[in-house]
Amino acid sequence: MDFLTSPAGKYRRHIIDLYADKKKERRWSPAVYQSLSLPSPNLRDVSALCSYAPVHLQKLELPHKKIRDLSCISHMLNLVILDASHNEISDCFEFQPPRKLQEVNLSYNLMSKMKDLAACTYLCKLDLDCNSFSEIAGLERCRRLRYLSVANNSLSRISGLDGLPLTHLCLRGNQLRRIEGLENVKSLQVLDLSQNRITSLSGLENLHRLVSVNLENNQIHEIQECKHIQDLSLVKELSLTGNPVQEQPDYRLAVIFLLQHVSVLDQEIVTAEEKVSSVNKFDPPMEVVAAGDHMTQLVYQMLQPQVIYDSTPPSVETPYPMLVLTGPRGCGKRELVHRLCQEFSKLFGYGICHTTRGPYRGEEDGIDYRFVSEDDFQHMIHMGKFIQTMRYEGHQFGLSRDSVEGLARDGLACCTHMELEGVLSLKKTYFEPQYILLLPTRVETYKQHLENRGIYTPLQIDVAVSRLDLYAGINTKRPGFLDKIIPCDDWEDAYRTLRQTVKEYLLVDGDDGGNDSRASFHSPDPEKKPPSQRSGSRPGSACVPRFTRTEEKPRPEETPAERASLRTRQQLLREALAGIGPGIGPGVYSQLFKRSPETGQPSLPNKDPGGLGTLRPERSRSQQQHRFSSAEFRSSSDLSIPSSAGALLGPLDVSILGQALETLKDDVASSRTSETPHSDIDHRPVAASPSSERRPGSDVKAVLPPIPTGHKSPAPPSLAPSPGLSPTPPAGHGGANTEG
Repeated sequence: MDFLTSPAGKYRRHIIDLYADKKKERRWSPAVYQSLSLPSPNLRDVSALCSYAPVHLQKLELPHKKIRDLSCISHMLNLVILDASHNEISDCFEFQPPRKLQEVNLSYNLMSKMKDLAACTYLCKLDLDCNSFSEIAGLERCRRLRYLSVANNSLSRISGLDGLPLTHLCLRGNQLRRIEGLENVKSLQVLDLSQNRITSLSGLENLHRLVSVNLENNQIHEIQECKHIQDLSLVKELSLTGNPVQEQPDYRLAVIFLLQHVSVLDQEIVTAEEKVSSVNKFDPPMEVVAAGDHMTQLVYQMLQPQVIYDSTPPSVETPYPMLVLTGPRGCGKRELVHRLCQEFSKLFGYGICHTTRGPYRGEEDGIDYRFVSEDDFQHMIHMGKFIQTMRYEGHQFGLSRDSVEGLARDGLACCTHMELEGVLSLKKTYFEPQYILLLPTRVETYKQHLENRGIYTPLQIDVAVSRLDLYAGINTKRPGFLDKIIPCDDWEDAYRTLRQTVKEYLLVDGDDGGNDSRASFHSPDPEKKPPSQRSGSRPGSACVPRFTRTEEKPRPEETPAERASLRTRQQLLREALAGIGPGIGPGVYSQLFKRSPETGQPSLPNKDPGGLGTLRPERSRSQQQHRFSSAEFRSSSDLSIPSSAGALLGPLDVSILGQALETLKDDVASSRTSETPHSDIDHRPVAASPSSERRPGSDVKAVLPPIPTGHKSPAPPSLAPSPGLSPTPPAGHGGANTEG
């Protein structure tokens, strides 16, 4: 039997024919196409696509045509992307949407009402721009929708978006007046609300994932509206172009200040310089404010007639002594200052300050503060009356020049208190106070104390408590900024520590402090007399105390060569000052003082206990007469001997005058007419004074005399310090720089 005619051969041939038919069907069937784009712009009817049953079609593009019916889409079961924009479709989703449909673009059509899209469970992107929708509906079950654009429609309110996982939402060109209905759209990142009528940014507070906000061409008038997105730290792009708010002065810096996290504003990159400028303008750091206040005071002071004040330091080594207590509000600094001035009444006076705030309960004008109006305070600034000013909680505070001068004339040091802002301002001046920080360490106790006083609002109490970290960290961030920190949870313990600290500063012996006439002032040199016993002090006047910042270091031992060199320099200096020796005349004397640096030290009495400026007894009477009676010498000298020599022969630092003395030695050697040494020059070793024993270049500072006291009024009867803290200062003492 032939194989082809056998039953097995027939079966095999049948199988081959079936395979060929299937292969041909797959080759020519339109269902094999996955993407279809029809180029004809006049296409109106696409119903022919139904007969081909394109079950495998995934992408269909039909833009810019005249299509009105899309019912054929119902047969495309695997369709993923549909683009039917710029057509004449009037019914939204008139077809049965394929289950796997993900991206739909129906923009620029004639649709006015949305339908329920619950069947589109895979829908991710929906573009409905430029239609006539008046509301958003039917999207509640589209749990995968990420992108929605309903721009240029007729929406008057936002709704129907609750719970949707949207990341991009475009509502540009509608009729929206408020931002609402977005509270539960937690995943939103890009929001376009441009070309609407929105007047406020309220409604965006809970969108913490928001990155970009477009509000161009709306009706936002106030910069403060930006506060609604101030806490949205992820917002990097913001556009307010075309809003009335742009007409306000410093608009850009103000917005940048409120939104420090924004990196692009109105499509322009925000630079680091703009961020710094915005902070310095609207909320500058305390250092910047202090520098600005100091410059203001300095400029207005320079416009006034210049005089020498009683508080002017005679040298950099003897600044006018001041004691400043700083600390947060209500920490007790005012009470401690009052008590300190009462106990050390012969040394300290209470510096009264001006303020523009009203008096608290128990405060008196002229005792606690000088209460003035804002206009009067500004007038005093313009007249250069203040040493330092500061603003605290909207009120001005300032320490006036007259307050300090009144204490300096009476021979008293200034003791006051102020907030940290005032300390920063005072540090810009030439005054060098001792700064003591009173810091509460128990927050609850401190807060309870503020509440018990009954004069602070809850907001003021919260602000005061929040500033504790600022005070606690100032010395950590800036070592050496403050001289001492005293815990003030218990005011009695704080005062005992403060009192002991002040005594250490003043180097005072005895427990009676400044009221004890037997109190003495320590000195590194036992030869020195206390300031109250120096010759030249006004009888009955109290000397201004001098604060000692650091402990004196021991003097290094001198070698024989150094002592011999020092004696030689001293001898040459005596010859120059006495005007003795051949060829030594007024020219050399004047040259010495012209080459000497200005020390600015006050003149000492004629008697020199150290012996540096004293004429030796071996000198002849004629030589002494030649020193004091030569009319030509007095007329040709730049400085007179009693004044200039007295200033130079104070606590002289030989290392400073080293160069001048070497030059003088050369001049003396060249002016001698004979090589024979004169008998009137004493070459015997001279006992060096305490100041001259110092090794040249040593870092040991001389103990300088105190600031000369002025016209001290009769001291009132001293008041014994009360065992408790009295909030009322003694008579004659005034205010502070902020609340204690």
